[in-house]
Amino acid sequence: MEQELKIQSLFIYPIKSCRGISVPQATVTQTGFQWDRYWLVVNYKGRAYTQRVEPKLALVEPELPKEAFLEDWEPTKDSFLVVRAPGMSPLKIPMTKPSSVAEGVSMWEWSGSAFDEGEEAAKWFSDYLGKQSRLVRFNKETETRPSPPEFAAGYSTTFADMFPFLFASQASLDQLNTLLPEPVPINRFRPNFLVDNCDAFGEDLWEEIKINDLVFQGVRLCSRCKVPTVNQETGVPGAAEPTETLMKFRSDKVLMPDKKPRGKVFFGKEMVWNWNMANSEGKGKKTIKVGDTISVLKKMPSRAEAAV
Repeated sequence: MEQELKIQSLFIYPIKSCRGISVPQATVTQTGFQWDRYWLVVNYKGRAYTQRVEPKLALVEPELPKEAFLEDWEPTKDSFLVVRAPGMSPLKIPMTKPSSVAEGVSMWEWSGSAFDEGEEAAKWFSDYLGKQSRLVRFNKETETRPSPPEFAAGYSTTFADMFPFLFASQASLDQLNTLLPEPVPINRFRPNFLVDNCDAFGEDLWEEIKINDLVFQGVRLCSRCKVPTVNQETGVPGAAEPTETLMKFRSDKVLMPDKKPRGKVFFGKEMVWNWNMANSEGKGKKTIKVGDTISVLKKMPSRAEAAV
């Protein structure tokens, strides 16, 4: 008998492209986990900084109050996001709603307004990165950042790359590590869910899964940029790995032989929470915990379809 699929770890990345937090439980929302990629560091033009350009962000460590991961928790005036980095004093950001708004914030194809976390945060990030920067927070009340409609029409996210949730399995990482000159940890791939008891790359084929009462739908395989080559412990980008090895068995050329190759490599599965299926009042628990089981309700026939 197959072992049950289990959630081994859950990760939230409060600030886009900064270090993640391994949490015992997390609250599911339509745009991703509560507090996941709510904050973003931007340049003087309001454009997003990520590790693609600023790998030092890997060493920025956010901390949220432990109770922030409980389902109905609301921040008080004593609730702070605390940010640490090498050579910097800790930065404390009040979690209550900021009063000032930054216009003209942009990330990839999206632009809009966001809350501005103020001068102290701006100075902290400017000093750390050595260039003019500000810290902004997604404003769910006024803004929507749609996921690409050709893949996930009607879904949106905060400052995650494109989709609300990323799943990966321990077996996929283990298989990759048997082929790499030096093994890499899962933080290179920045998933929200790390799943145990799964076949290597079994997550590729998930079309529909259920965790507790929540149904998630597979969107597509996650095509990886150069961030997985950045060592998350040192903030130093490597030249080639793990991308070079992934190219041998996880490229579009290998997984989609009938399509024109575009030099992409895939690791992890992008998913959305199918909140339309939840009852219309939105009742029911939306908390997911480490150790929860996953049922696969529907699989795709082939990886070529999953990777599209």
